[in-house]
Amino acid sequence: MRVINYEQLKQILSGVGENPRVVASGNFATPTVLLNALDESVETYRLNMLGAQVGIPNREGVEYESAFVGPGMRRHERLNYVPSRLSLVPILFRDHFWPNIVLLHTSAPRHDTVSLGIEVNVLPAAIEAVRERGGLVIAQANKNMPYTYGDAQIYEHEIDYLIEVDEQLLSKEPTPAVGDAKEIGDRIAAMVTDGSTMQLGIGGIPDAVLAGLLKRKNLRVWTEMFSDGVLDLHKAGALDPELPLTASFLFGSTELYEWLHLNRSVRMLRTEKTNDPGQISRQAKMTSINAALEVDLYDQANASYVRGEIYSGFGGSTDFIVGALHSRGGQSFMALPSWHPKANKSAIVPHLTDNVTSFQHSYVATEQGLAACFGHTQKQQAENIIAVAHPDARAELVDAAKRMGLI
Repeated sequence: MRVINYEQLKQILSGVGENPRVVASGNFATPTVLLNALDESVETYRLNMLGAQVGIPNREGVEYESAFVGPGMRRHERLNYVPSRLSLVPILFRDHFWPNIVLLHTSAPRHDTVSLGIEVNVLPAAIEAVRERGGLVIAQANKNMPYTYGDAQIYEHEIDYLIEVDEQLLSKEPTPAVGDAKEIGDRIAAMVTDGSTMQLGIGGIPDAVLAGLLKRKNLRVWTEMFSDGVLDLHKAGALDPELPLTASFLFGSTELYEWLHLNRSVRMLRTEKTNDPGQISRQAKMTSINAALEVDLYDQANASYVRGEIYSGFGGSTDFIVGALHSRGGQSFMALPSWHPKANKSAIVPHLTDNVTSFQHSYVATEQGLAACFGHTQKQQAENIIAVAHPDARAELVDAAKRMGLI
């Protein structure tokens, strides 16, 4: 590993060749300094990120790729969406979308390592894929990035160049759950017993579930990501003190980042491990909680598309739904408000017209109640889902279900 400055970095990048594929740390670990140097030095390139935030380079000559679309790439004319479960993205890098450059946002060096901190995810696989083909691995080492353990630790010999930076991480302060999100969260939390293992997706409803679990005991965490709600469980003494928290990436408040730094009770693993349905199924009373945009009467969920246009992607929800259903005592919840106020329409529909993200869940949860799905007949599923739809939509759903031969 060679420590360089910004001008040296630009010179190195200017010689990488035509239209390289660049994999960069995503979500709240955007390597801003490295991306700026890339954009100033390379005329055309393909930028591959998960959950890219607003502020990434955006000009003609920059083509986006993502298997999980964040706000920085959403609805962009130069976006190439790559459908994939999160657990399979490492295979994309290995066999299909070979990276030429990997840009990392890491902690400051510690002994002979740096840490990927809050964003491990698919990056170890990207590093392996790029090194196999003789590409470049470049890190911006930031003293504000927490040093986390597990697969987050990267040895110096795995990095070609490192530039030292001092910039604040993106953060998200927690907001209290209100309205439908709190109602749904409370309903799901009531179904979670002591000793359960939790996977939480992103959004107000998962946060509301955690807020309802503060009095539980010996909860465990095996998830692709978490935020401040898990820190609140720690403060409340609700977590199992014998087992580490397992995740692949996270984001939240500055307090969360400070708690993470050098915290051996948190284990950051690569996506192939956290999102392996086989590993997930071995967790005690695995409880998977994810959000959807629409659910139909066949218990199919759309969490990815809005009006036929990609909004996000599969993410890890499909991996965890399957794993939770195979876990002894496991449960899979698909949560959503029953009504879309902006569109003024029901979130429960007769049959999805947009793409299906997942299907077969233990429960569909709305503010109207919990609809038991898995373990029931198709007719029972449809009746149960109609019962948790918004009252204004139920009569129309009943008529549609009759026409479809469901009831």
